[in-house]
Amino acid sequence: MQQIRLLHCRTMPDHKFLLPVLAAFLFATNAFAQQPQHLFFRVTLGPQFTAPVSGRLLIFLKQGSGDKEVDVNPFLPSSVSIAAKELYYWTPGTPIDIDTDALAFPSDFSNLKAGDYEAQAVLDVNHNYNYSGRSEGDLLSEVLPLKSWNPGQGSEPAFTLTNVVPMRTPRPSLSEAQLKAADAAAHLEDFTSPVLTRFSGRSTHIRAWVILPPGYAEHPGQRYPTVYWTHGFGGTLSSARQVGQSLYNRMAEGKMPPMIWVMLDESLATGTHEFADSVNNGPWGAALTTEFIPHLESRYRMDAKASGRFLQGHSSGGWATLQLQVNYPKIFGGTWSTSPDPSDFHVFSEIDLYAPHANVYHRPDGTSWPIVRDHEKVMATLEQLAGQERVLGDYGGQLASFEWVFSPRGADGRPLQMFNRETGAVDPAVVAYWGEHYDLAHIVTSDWTKRGPYLHGKIHVFVGTADTFYLDGAAHKFESVLKGLNADPHFTYVDNRTHFDLYKEGDDRMALFDKIAAQMYAVARPGQQWKPK
Repeated sequence: MQQIRLLHCRTMPDHKFLLPVLAAFLFATNAFAQQPQHLFFRVTLGPQFTAPVSGRLLIFLKQGSGDKEVDVNPFLPSSVSIAAKELYYWTPGTPIDIDTDALAFPSDFSNLKAGDYEAQAVLDVNHNYNYSGRSEGDLLSEVLPLKSWNPGQGSEPAFTLTNVVPMRTPRPSLSEAQLKAADAAAHLEDFTSPVLTRFSGRSTHIRAWVILPPGYAEHPGQRYPTVYWTHGFGGTLSSARQVGQSLYNRMAEGKMPPMIWVMLDESLATGTHEFADSVNNGPWGAALTTEFIPHLESRYRMDAKASGRFLQGHSSGGWATLQLQVNYPKIFGGTWSTSPDPSDFHVFSEIDLYAPHANVYHRPDGTSWPIVRDHEKVMATLEQLAGQERVLGDYGGQLASFEWVFSPRGADGRPLQMFNRETGAVDPAVVAYWGEHYDLAHIVTSDWTKRGPYLHGKIHVFVGTADTFYLDGAAHKFESVLKGLNADPHFTYVDNRTHFDLYKEGDDRMALFDKIAAQMYAVARPGQQWKPK
């Protein structure tokens, strides 16, 4: 016993050493206890699902009550909280706990104030939420009301995914008779591109709806000017068809001259490829001009010459058609681009990407760069847009879509990011690549000797002075560059119009199409007087 006691005494630390260690331990324990614990929501699959599923699990939460769904608000992004978790091979009967503080926007759910909320869980099975929102096959829970909810104080919500999003068909704005006539004139073209297939290593298609004008079948000897139209961000082949149906109806009513409209689909899993030749998405411009257009001209009675080939599109489709005219000036007889994405990267919405120490989140004075406005009222900042996009997923968002088109390819096979998602700091090397290959103002300036003779008078742009995404600034800049080159540009700034009502006249939301089509027809058929009925 004595020996044991002596051994015990010799192995005990000196009290002068023990006290500081004990104090540090108690301090760390107390600090840990005071740290807010992460907030977890539980989600399970409904009993009707028997096979494993994969996707991005999303939780949407907002203040209020009584809504049929809880979803993102692109114009007030911070009004809806979002948390996300990537799931692989999720088996039925296995609950998933999603950490709403690990990957969340606009902040950790633990930071929310107590109040009345409602929440909904969604499994984005196709990873296209950033582009399409809820789409066919996604799994949904019911909206869960959270009365007097206080984050972290127990009673955290639990969701069960019980619903599947069905295939959604666009709601037609035309009568049954009008739709029947338009559908008879619409022809789906699904073309396997050898150029794109070689690039991607898999069968890659160019898809479009060809809308033939009224009287096409009755006049077998007549050829027609052709307009290549493409949609903006969020558009699809289905929405392109719907626009084409409306354009056919306008021609049938005598509001527009008889022309063939090719309604091109530019959507990809990564966003919009914009028919640009890209090291990431592939040579879409080359495929369109060397493969798809000759294919169409062999099947339909098109003018098949530059003076009868025109371009038209809005937003990202506006930029797509603008760059096609600039990069393939001998192919097309003019573009009529509306509210195009930035054509001069000195004014990327409002940001000068070339400025020293450029930052897309903050101005030099520290204030936030806006990205969405309602006339004079700022609705969202670029930092908010980037944060929301990051949580919703890696693919299909507007900012990531720009990088898939414009950026050089990184070592991992993905495009290099133009800016740091945490800080907003711009990568000058990536911007230099953007500028050399996709800044249209730079391209025309550096190569005007070759392009100029084929671009003179062919660039037409319409944009609202209150454009929702500040795109009027880049249009002014590009116009100034073209005027300096004596390019005879035609830019129209529609007073007080936004991104979404630019085409409207009176109660007609598509009236600008009539003016654009008439201008195109005058180029294709000089000396012929076409007048609307």
